[in-house]
Amino acid sequence: MPIEYLPFIFFFIALFYSSVGFGGGSSYLAILSLVITDFYEIRSTALILNICVVTIGTIVYIKNGVLKPKLLWPFFILSIPMAYLGALVKLSQNAFFLLLGSALLLAGIFMLLKFVQSRIESVEFSNPKKLLLGGSIGLLSGISGIGGGIFLSPILNLLKWADPRIIASLASVFILVNSLAGLVGLNVAGTFRLDYDLVFKLIIAVVLGGSLGSYLSNKKFNLKILGVLTAVLVFYVGLKLILDHGFGILI
Repeated sequence: MPIEYLPFIFFFIALFYSSVGFGGGSSYLAILSLVITDFYEIRSTALILNICVVTIGTIVYIKNGVLKPKLLWPFFILSIPMAYLGALVKLSQNAFFLLLGSALLLAGIFMLLKFVQSRIESVEFSNPKKLLLGGSIGLLSGISGIGGGIFLSPILNLLKWADPRIIASLASVFILVNSLAGLVGLNVAGTFRLDYDLVFKLIIAVVLGGSLGSYLSNKKFNLKILGVLTAVLVFYVGLKLILDHGFGILI
C-alpha cells in the first residue's frame, strides 16, 4: 500500500470511529503495520492519532451533557497507571506484532458484536468490577497502542450497562486518558518515535474525519455498513500479523 494513500484512508477511519466514540487506534495500527516496519513508530503514531480524534468527541459529549463522571470514574483508576506501565514494556518485534495481531483479532470480533442484538439482561457493575475491567484493558492499551475503548464499549453495550450514548462518552474519555498515559510511558522508556512529516498529514486527516464523524453521530446517520467493513479489515490484518510473526517468536 503506497504511504501517500494513508491520509485519505485515515480520514474515513476517523469518521466512522468518532461517530461511535472510538479513536480508531485498532485500525490505525492495522494499516500502519502494513506500511511501517518500526513497531515503536507504529505504536507512537497510533496513540497520537487516538488523542486527536477522541479529544473532539469528548468535547462534543461534554457540550451535550452526555458525560456522566459519577458513573465513569472507577474505570479510570487502574486503567491510567496500567496503560503507563504497559507502555514501558519493551518487546521484540515478533512479540509485539504477535500481541498486536491477537489484539486486532479480538477488536474485530468485538466490533462485529456491537452490531449484534444482545438478549442479555442489563448488568449492574460494582466499582471493583469497573476497576478490574478498566485496569486490564488499560494494560493492553499501553502495550499495543490501542486506546482500549474498542474493547470496553462493546462489552458494556452487550451487557446493557447503560445508555449507548453514555457508554460512547465513556469510551471516548477512556481512550483519551489511556493514550495520554501511554505516550508518557513511551517517552520514559525512550521508545517514542515519529515520522513528523507523515504524522502531521495524518493528524489533519483524522481531525477532519473525527469532526465530521462527531457531527454525523449527533444527526444519527447509520454507519453500520462502514463499521462492519472496518471490523473485517481489522480482523484480517490481525490474522495476517499472527501468521506472519507467530512462528518467528518461537525460534
